Amino acid sequence: MNRPVARLLSVVPPGTHLVIGGTLTLGAASYIQIAAANHALSGDPRAAVSALWSLIMTLSLGLFFPVEQELTRVVASRVVRGEGVLPVLRRAVAGTLLMIGAIAVLLALTAGPTAQLFLHGQESLLWTFAAAVLGMGLAYASRGVLAGLGRFNAYGVSLAIDGALRIVLAPALLLCGVHSAWAFALVLAIAPLGAVVCTLPATLRGCGPGPQMAWSELFQNTGLLVGASLLAQVMVNAAVLTVGLVAPDDADLQVAVLNAGVLCRVPLFVLGSVLPTLMTGLSTASAEGDRSGFRRLLVRTSGVVGGLGLLGGVPAVLFGPWLLRSLLGAPDVLGHRDLFWFSAGTMFYMLAMVVGQALIAMDRHRFQLASWALGTAVLVGISCVHGAVAVRVEVSYFLGSATTALVMLAFVWWSPGRRTLSAAEAARRQRLSTDIF
Repeated sequence: MNRPVARLLSVVPPGTHLVIGGTLTLGAASYIQIAAANHALSGDPRAAVSALWSLIMTLSLGLFFPVEQELTRVVASRVVRGEGVLPVLRRAVAGTLLMIGAIAVLLALTAGPTAQLFLHGQESLLWTFAAAVLGMGLAYASRGVLAGLGRFNAYGVSLAIDGALRIVLAPALLLCGVHSAWAFALVLAIAPLGAVVCTLPATLRGCGPGPQMAWSELFQNTGLLVGASLLAQVMVNAAVLTVGLVAPDDADLQVAVLNAGVLCRVPLFVLGSVLPTLMTGLSTASAEGDRSGFRRLLVRTSGVVGGLGLLGGVPAVLFGPWLLRSLLGAPDVLGHRDLFWFSAGTMFYMLAMVVGQALIAMDRHRFQLASWALGTAVLVGISCVHGAVAVRVEVSYFLGSATTALVMLAFVWWSPGRRTLSAAEAARRQRLSTDIF
């Protein structure tokens, strides 16, 4: 096992090691933060924080991760041409703040119903929600510029600082005897803002003056990417939100479902830290018109997904109920069968992420979006079927993810008229081949 890992780390670009370390730190922070909140809170406040965490992950990753992707593309292109990227940074910050402002206005207009529907009536959490969206939006914009500049050391440091602040602040609140839901929610705002401030010098150093840019240059593919990203986040976070809507009085089930879902997502963090390197070959093979090489690489990457799914899923099913109670402090309402459905759903979700990036490499953004839409429709349909709430949300996650992955595979294998791409177009698509989760 060590030899393949060492071989992989020896060929990744400089700075990728820090990106991997930062990603894993941020992943560990999620578990520590949730565990601290579970031990400090109870009842409706604990369920409200669980729902808020899912809402923030859905919205921030769905809206702002595609912005990071497009920023990486635009900045890298300008660097190659020898043009300054300060205008890109200004447009990125302005666009991000406009999106955040629109969200804040929407929250202000719908504060009461939104809090009642999702947050057990706790309106104070809405403003920590807005603050967290602000922090994460700016963090994704900053990381997009850093990635485009090739400053992967600073990119990894940004991830690590974000995770480290969560690891320090959440347990500190627990040790200090804090029992306020908004205090634990505020950690989600402070951590990414701290990462932005600490890496701001590295960001600004690479941002020299240059020619003005059109808004269309920045948001060329963002619409399709945002649509796919939002649907992907809805799918992975739907279980918690559905329990909150269908069984609002069952706070223990809502908290347990969040913790079970997060526990079974351990393989996602591992995949996310190495996927950009693994996916490089797909764009190259697509650009060269090498169909057999493309499919061979896709099969190998899918094999990695299967291995990660088993390595994370088997322990989660066998020891998950004990880990949920002892480590994460979750209510004891889920068993081994529940963890099986979550683990199987996560395996197919990872496969959908991998095959979705293959569709991007093939210039099939619309097919990727259509696949997520169909999978989400299956998820919603199963969630509406009569039966036990826990079983419905677990099986819907599994079937929704499986549908998405299988439809994507069908689109990849159905490839009439694929053309050979120019080197510039291949490089652009390769930069787009990053993970959505």
